[in-house]
Amino acid sequence: MSARGGADPFAKVRGLIEDMLKRLEEEASADATKKAWCDKESSEATAKKDGLQANIEKLSVKMDQMSSESKKLKEEVAVLSKELADLAGTQAEMDKLRAEEKAVFDENSPQMAQGVEGVKMTLKLLREYYAAEDKDHAASEGAGAGVIGLLEVAESDFSKMLAEMKVNEQTAALSYEAESKDNAVTKATKEKDVSYKTKEAASLDKRVSEIKSDLDGLHTELAAVMDYLKEITAQCVTPPETYADRKQAREAEIAGLQEALTILENEAALLQKRSVRHILRGHATLAA
Repeated sequence: MSARGGADPFAKVRGLIEDMLKRLEEEASADATKKAWCDKESSEATAKKDGLQANIEKLSVKMDQMSSESKKLKEEVAVLSKELADLAGTQAEMDKLRAEEKAVFDENSPQMAQGVEGVKMTLKLLREYYAAEDKDHAASEGAGAGVIGLLEVAESDFSKMLAEMKVNEQTAALSYEAESKDNAVTKATKEKDVSYKTKEAASLDKRVSEIKSDLDGLHTELAAVMDYLKEITAQCVTPPETYADRKQAREAEIAGLQEALTILENEAALLQKRSVRHILRGHATLAA
């Protein structure tokens, strides 16, 4: 009958339902597209964050190790520098003592040598004198022999003292030279260590400064990534639906269904009336 009447009694209901379906399909498509974008952006940002955090941790450990090594080297340089200062003080004291010993030797040795030579000369003169005397001077010869004996003892003592002075001087000089050479070798070794460790510490400090600059850049980049992740979370994570939200959505759905039901009932009633009229006209025609 609706076909013969040229009108679809459910056209409004069908249109309403089709509109609702279209809207739901569009929302579903939009949700799917947004979810895909959210998943992609969230995954990439999280991977970026994890990579930055790993690099930061790695560089931080490396920087700490380098800083510790630089500090250790500087402490060793400080110890070496003190040892070099002590060594310089020791060498200066040795130089002073050696100079004093040499000055004493240079002053006393010639005097002692002159004394020995003087005693020898006196002995020679006395021996010649008493050898030339007449034998009648026997008493004089006895006295001269005593004097000569004393001078010979003095000569022996002076010669021995002079020899000891020379030996002591030679021993002191050789000991000074040997110890000075050892000090020179020790000084050269420690100065080389100081130079190397100072350069190594400076190199480490420079590398630490570079790493710190890199870390500052990584922290800045990480902060930007974290902010972006917050934005993604705000856009993509649906907040918990409140009772008021659920109530409003349910009322809207009920209203839509009630509207569709009202249209359907009206169209059904209209269709029923038309059907009754058609039947009555049919009966009337048969009666005639």
